[in-house]
Amino acid sequence: MNRPIRVLVAKIGLDGHDRGAKVIATALRDAGMEVIYTGLRQTPEMVVNAALQEDVDVIGVSILSGAHMTVFPKVIDLMQQKQMNDVLLIGGGIVPEDDAAKLLNLGVGKIFAPGSTTQSIADYIKTDVAQKRSF
Repeated sequence: MNRPIRVLVAKIGLDGHDRGAKVIATALRDAGMEVIYTGLRQTPEMVVNAALQEDVDVIGVSILSGAHMTVFPKVIDLMQQKQMNDVLLIGGGIVPEDDAAKLLNLGVGKIFAPGSTTQSIADYIKTDVAQKRSF
């Protein structure tokens, strides 16, 4: 039997607005996933280390602070250093379209903008993880 999809939901930096992250965490749990929420004011190192320890399939970063072009490249670099090539990195929050395109080119799977449905996020995760597990 396949183990449930494990998702780490993180808030990195000084951004103290976590309502959206909690809504997503709850929705993913309701969709049958195991969700670990790191809480506020995490560093990229803390998030990647927690993801490694928890053996997650997905890291979801909620970001509203405008620091996305600093945070995501740092997380990607740390994931590469720790050879976490099979872990999906996604984001949600306020990220301009041009920056989102740059982040996708760097290795972020998808950025979910405000107004994205929780169902679309869960479906994206399920599809990505199913493809990776089929290999």
